[in-house]
Amino acid sequence: MAFDPELATRAWLATLSGPARARSDAYFEGGYLLLFVDAAITIAVTWATLRFGWAARLSAWAGRRRDGSARRPAVHALRFLPAYILLTTLLTLPWAIWEQFVREHDYGLSTQSFPAWAGEAAIAITINLVAVTLLFTGIHAAIRRAPRDWWLGATGITIAGLAFFILIAPVVVEPLFNRYTPLPAGPVRTAVLSMARANGIPAENVFVVDASRQTTRISANVAGLGATTRIALNDNLLKQPPDEIRAVMAHEMGHYVLGHVTKLLVALAILAALLFLFVARALPALLARFGAGWGVARLDDPAIFAPVTILLTIAFLALTPLFNTLIRTQEIEADRFGLNVARAPEAFASIAVKLGQYRKLEPGPWEEAVFYDHPSGRTRVLTAMRWKAEHLGQSDIR
Repeated sequence: MAFDPELATRAWLATLSGPARARSDAYFEGGYLLLFVDAAITIAVTWATLRFGWAARLSAWAGRRRDGSARRPAVHALRFLPAYILLTTLLTLPWAIWEQFVREHDYGLSTQSFPAWAGEAAIAITINLVAVTLLFTGIHAAIRRAPRDWWLGATGITIAGLAFFILIAPVVVEPLFNRYTPLPAGPVRTAVLSMARANGIPAENVFVVDASRQTTRISANVAGLGATTRIALNDNLLKQPPDEIRAVMAHEMGHYVLGHVTKLLVALAILAALLFLFVARALPALLARFGAGWGVARLDDPAIFAPVTILLTIAFLALTPLFNTLIRTQEIEADRFGLNVARAPEAFASIAVKLGQYRKLEPGPWEEAVFYDHPSGRTRVLTAMRWKAEHLGQSDIR
């Protein structure tokens, strides 16, 4: 009988069924609602800081010296933003605890105690506070210098910031949350480095991440730019069969070889320009309508960070399907690259089903197009089985 990719896909998907499948579907479908709830909470909390005058009072405090004279605009922003971000973070903290800690434990995806989670959350909040403060201080300078066309400068500043973060993350940020230790010599290390050399990836080592103390998820990456490029896999993946490890690592190498980081930055530059153009046109109208009541009516006031947050939250939510499609397209390309490099379609299908323990395996077409930033399990298994069908009879297919 001829090999049928559709039938083979159905057989693979049937290996995750019953309560496990229902649990996976419930977890992932709950994420659809969380997109809207997260946006609604952000808008509500930000609106409250404006409606009750908290943003205006913080700005007044940040902008005045002890002798009553005004501070320089950049110093004003650098004092206001950390205080404001900390305020909104504290206001949304109960929701963050439920969403990121309680819910993850309810679905068996987190292995952390609350103190451990809280410690890492504090680090993440600090990084976010510093990054957003510096980023918006630069954007606010662009607003002051070009009140109508500031969106161009804001786009450049944002993309430069993203590129810098990608460059330093493997050596500065990620080690704050996990230990990265060299993978000991053995068949897995040999296979991974062989694939890297064959595909021009400038890495001489493979690192293991101690992610099992935080999560049950499987993950890996080829991260960084230039000299900071690093191949890493988490210890949950290391527990899987060797062919499955090769399949995942070949996929991750695909992102590097296909230049996905650079392409993504270009695409994000276009999206950022559209987002900031929308804000630049909508913000004056919003301030004209509500600014007097908020005490935030001038573009040179760094407290405009609050209405900008509202506008960006709305825009980000509206563009979620477009952003997801952009990422999902790159993931599909990396899947095909990985299949051609690892040549292990059964292992690839097996890993896709294992990822289905927390990603709904079989969404509808529109569901996948709107809510999925990775291909669904069904799409990935079918891709592997079609690859296998086209390569049957070749000597390296078992």
